[in-house]
Amino acid sequence: MAKKAEPKAKVGRPSKYREEFPEQARKLCLLGATDPELADFFDVNEDTIHEWKKVHPEFSEAIKSGKVQADSDVADRLYQRAMGFEHPEVHISNYQGVITQTPITKIYAPDPTAAIFWLKNRQRAQWRDRQDLELGGNIGVKTMPDEQLDAKLAALSERINQG
Repeated sequence: MAKKAEPKAKVGRPSKYREEFPEQARKLCLLGATDPELADFFDVNEDTIHEWKKVHPEFSEAIKSGKVQADSDVADRLYQRAMGFEHPEVHISNYQGVITQTPITKIYAPDPTAAIFWLKNRQRAQWRDRQDLELGGNIGVKTMPDEQLDAKLAALSERINQG
């Protein structure tokens, strides 16, 4: 009669992983947590976080879900700041003991810094700060007298400042 194979025992320390970790990780990622910060929270090495992602698909999905949601929320708020926005609000005042509530619409003008940031990241080629300058020909710096070199540098500096 053939002997039945025994299941192999796990080698090493028992895992610290718990079933509540995916939800905790998702919430931490919604707050902007990175993998090193998750490792710190769960009191493990960052390599363990990467291993848990491989071994526990629900953990990996929870992290992805939290990070995607947080990033999209921030992108939405940045877009609103860049474009300007408005929202309803209630102004509460107290005059001679009489409390009044007045519905108002709060308006926020577009924020140029947010718009620039958005465009530089979304359309790098059109909105980058870097300027490319081409210098043509051999200007013979090694053999050029100091006065001539100073004149060429001044001309180049003026070209840069004009363009």
